[in-house]
Amino acid sequence: MPQMLNMDIIGAVSFTKGCYPGQEIVARAQHLGTLKRRMYLGNISSEIPPEPGDELFTEIVQDQTSGMIVNAAASPDGGYDVLAVIQIDAARSSDLRWQSPGGPVLRLLPLPYSV
Repeated sequence: MPQMLNMDIIGAVSFTKGCYPGQEIVARAQHLGTLKRRMYLGNISSEIPPEPGDELFTEIVQDQTSGMIVNAAASPDGGYDVLAVIQIDAARSSDLRWQSPGGPVLRLLPLPYSV
C-alpha cells in the first residue's frame, strides 16, 4: 500500500487521478484514516548487515513482529541505516529491536518530512 511507504506524504500518489489496480483500498485508507503502519528511517548498531524482510520487535509485544526492514545501507556514522515499515504505535514506543525482542536496538532518525 503506498501510504505504508509514505508516498501520500511526499506527493507520489494521486487520489484524484484515474483508475489503477488497488485504488479502492488505497482511497479507503486515505479517507478513513486507518493506517496502522508507516515507513521510518532508523539506525542499527551492528557489524552484521540487516536484510530486507528482517523482522522488528518491541519488548511490549514480544511474540508478534512490529515491523520489517525494507532496505539497509552502511552508515557513515557506524552501523546500518535502514528504512523500515513499522506499526505507528510501536514506533512511538521507542523500544524497537532487530530480529528478536532482546536484539540490537533500532534507533529512529528524522525523515526529511513529517510522518
